[in-house]
Amino acid sequence: MKYIDYVQLNPFQKIWYNLKQFFKALPSNIVKICKAIGRFFKKLFVGIGKGVAGYFTRFVKGDWATKLSYIIMGFGNMMKGQIIKGCIFLATEVAFIAFMISFGANKIYNLGFFNNGKIGFREKGEYVRTASGAREYLPPDDSMQLLLYGVMTVIIIALFLVIYFASVKSAYKAQQKVAAGEKLPTFKEELKQFGDEKFHVTLLAFPSLTISIFTILPLIFMILIAFTNYTEKTPFFQWVGLQTFADIFQSSGGASKGYTFVELTKWTLIWAVCATVLNYILGMVVALMINKKGIKLKALWRTLFVVTVAVPQFVSLLLMQQMLEGNQFGAFNQLFEQLGWLPTNADGAVQYIDFLGNANKWVPRLTVIVVNIWVGIPYTILITSGILMNIPADLYESATIDGAGPVRTFFSITLPYMLFVTTPYLITTFIGNINNFNVIYLLVGDQYSMDLHNAGYTDLLVTWLFRLSQTTGEYNLAAAIGILVFIVCATVSLLTFNLTKSAKNEEEFS
Repeated sequence: MKYIDYVQLNPFQKIWYNLKQFFKALPSNIVKICKAIGRFFKKLFVGIGKGVAGYFTRFVKGDWATKLSYIIMGFGNMMKGQIIKGCIFLATEVAFIAFMISFGANKIYNLGFFNNGKIGFREKGEYVRTASGAREYLPPDDSMQLLLYGVMTVIIIALFLVIYFASVKSAYKAQQKVAAGEKLPTFKEELKQFGDEKFHVTLLAFPSLTISIFTILPLIFMILIAFTNYTEKTPFFQWVGLQTFADIFQSSGGASKGYTFVELTKWTLIWAVCATVLNYILGMVVALMINKKGIKLKALWRTLFVVTVAVPQFVSLLLMQQMLEGNQFGAFNQLFEQLGWLPTNADGAVQYIDFLGNANKWVPRLTVIVVNIWVGIPYTILITSGILMNIPADLYESATIDGAGPVRTFFSITLPYMLFVTTPYLITTFIGNINNFNVIYLLVGDQYSMDLHNAGYTDLLVTWLFRLSQTTGEYNLAAAIGILVFIVCATVSLLTFNLTKSAKNEEEFS
């Protein structure tokens, strides 16, 4: 469709056209993402191949000291006069060997590769005789602890290999400089480089270390748990491969894991779309009303919304939970009863509305969406107010002269301008709503349905994950769901952002 045709469309036709274009471009964008992932792995394997080739090339071209460095780390540097640097490499090797003999080798052995997939060897507690003849009780192996130590050992091995290859490369580099008649830098001179041209390495060292310990290690551990049969009832567990994922995707109706996953996935996506779009549009409309010419006390209205944001969200949600109780004590039910809006049964008893119960799954779902609008609109107002004031006023004046009404002006000027600027914010908000634990859990609490597996109809995947891990102890199932949620969030983020003008025509915004 030509540009002039697009301009002549009404607002709803534009929305429909953009949706069609989005889904039309979806397959090609999925292919692009797959190709990008393929290029990444190609570069990764090519880089590993080049590294391995360079490793053997240095051995062939290296002198006797460099060759010996392949066994005794730092030997080549020490023979070239870099004593301190060589000693650091050698101390690293000695410490690694001591670690593997005293601790690491046993933890690798207990990972299950030599015991039919069982993480540990002692499945049940047993009594043994000591050298003195006394009986000593040996508890069963803690598979979770063994898995954690095993992952830590694997990471330490990987770090050691990085240092090992660096030591070999350093020895060969020192050999080349000596052969070329160049002076080798002293340890002090190399140390000074980390405050000058290598200062970025110094700055990134501590953050990288903390990310590895507190982010990467738990992430790897969680991923591995998904491939075991670990539950609270079985502290001794083993590898089961993809069985947990097979249970999730095997839907047999009733309260099965598969049926629950499908039901909650559909609701999670509906919730995320409604919570994002409604808060965004309604918040923008309220911001437009506040900024409209002729509105008095604008500073007061903005201050009121800021105060609303300042109130802790959990306080507001717990208050709403009390007001929405499905009995005579709920504030809304009391109000509706006084107004005569509640029906009565055959005995004349009032039938109160169960706003947050599981009797009718769409009543609590609609309730949490409305409450989230009430909680979330102030945030959108604060974010969009400044951007709205930067839209050129002459655009609105021209639209008014051409006879455009408020609705046409909103969809033709305000919304496109806002989407161009705030698309990254919308994506992060959408992902945040998929993982919006607070609104659902604090508002609904512990509600369960007989039709679902340890979940209620208002549960998102993230709250279901929490219940599975904290209530029923199904850690393997919770870990598998966490992986799937991550895949969904990453895919939606990449596809949506790459299809927006914020990514395609970034240079057009000024």
